[in-house]
Order: sequence, then structure tokens, then C-alpha cells
Amino acid sequence: MELFNQFLERFGDREVACLTADREFVGKAWFGYLLDDPLIPFRIRIRENHKLSDGRVNLRVSVLFADLPVGQTKVLRHQRWLWGHWVYIAAMRLEDDSLLVVATQSKPKSAISDYAKRGSIETLFGIFKTRGFCLESTHLTDAERLSKLLALLSLALCWAFLTGEWLQQFKPITIKKHGRRAKSIFRYGFDHLRNIVLNLAQKIDQFLEVLPG
Repeated sequence: MELFNQFLERFGDREVACLTADREFVGKAWFGYLLDDPLIPFRIRIRENHKLSDGRVNLRVSVLFADLPVGQTKVLRHQRWLWGHWVYIAAMRLEDDSLLVVATQSKPKSAISDYAKRGSIETLFGIFKTRGFCLESTHLTDAERLSKLLALLSLALCWAFLTGEWLQQFKPITIKKHGRRAKSIFRYGFDHLRNIVLNLAQKIDQFLEVLPG
């Protein structure tokens, strides 16, 4: 809540389309804080074992959506009582048979698709961290130096992604049996750049080839 207050102080003149958050960002106080401001629509994921009430019966989320097929979404018709507040609940059955369940105070029909936009944020975090640049390994604590490091990594991300797109034109990434690529466009470009840089003396021509124009 303190962090979001800081955000509003700096960007209060901007319209917030919606706030998305994963399952650890839940609770009575947090929901109450968000519901006090009607201009902050939220899409917050909750766990399958949480209990919801319609005012008469308490049932687990997993029970309410037990009949939901894989790939299908469902919005409960009426609001449910959760952590002392009335909210709408929407859910989708994922490929691994688990549930993606989202609580919101408005426009529940778009809650799942809105929440799905978090995927790009998670992808970015993964690239910056263990699946790419290992940002968590830095021992920098100075804010200005960290800011410069993030700027450099952002440029490196763009370079790797553009290189991956360029390589994809000549040698497309293999598609596996499950229908997805063997590696991401970022990883394709990142691995290629890393191989060149680690063998720069022998691959200077390839290095010049991948320099951004």
C-alpha cells in the first residue's frame, strides 16, 4: 500500500486501466485499500483453496469451478464475500488442470484477459534474472548505479530480441510436438550474441553483422 501510494503521488494524473497482482498480494486490508478508490480497478489472483461465500454457504474456489473444462472461462453471476469484502470472481481452467482465479470489483468478464497481461511482465523479469542476465547476482546497492545497469540491460534486451528476429528470418526456431518453439526469440538472439562475444577474435565479422543499424 505504501508503494502504491508512492506510485499515485508520481503518476496520479494518469488513468490506471487495472492493477494486476499474483496470489501473494491478497488480504482484507489490501482489498479494503483498493476498494476505497473506485478509480483503481484490480485483477488479483487468489488460490484454489480460498473460501467464498454467497451470504449463506461457504465453498472453496476449487469446488465452485470443479466442472470448468480446460481452456474455458467462467464468471460467477453474483459477487462473493472474500476477506470481508464483496468482489466478483472469474476463473479459467489451465492446461495442467489447475485454476486461474481472479478477484475484481468491476468488469469481471474481462478479468482473465486483463490478468493475462501479467505474462509479459513475468517474461521480462525472467529475462533480467535467471533466464538471461542474472541481475539478482549483482552486489550493487547504489541507486544511481543500479539505474544505469537497468538501462544497459534494457538496451541489451532490445539487441538480443532484434537479433533473434533477424535469425528467425533465415533459420526459424524448431517447433516442438506440443506446438511451441524450442526457445524464445530472446533466447535465440541472446545465445547467438553470447557465442560471438565469447569468441570475438574469431567471429568479428559476425559481430559486425549483428550490430544494430
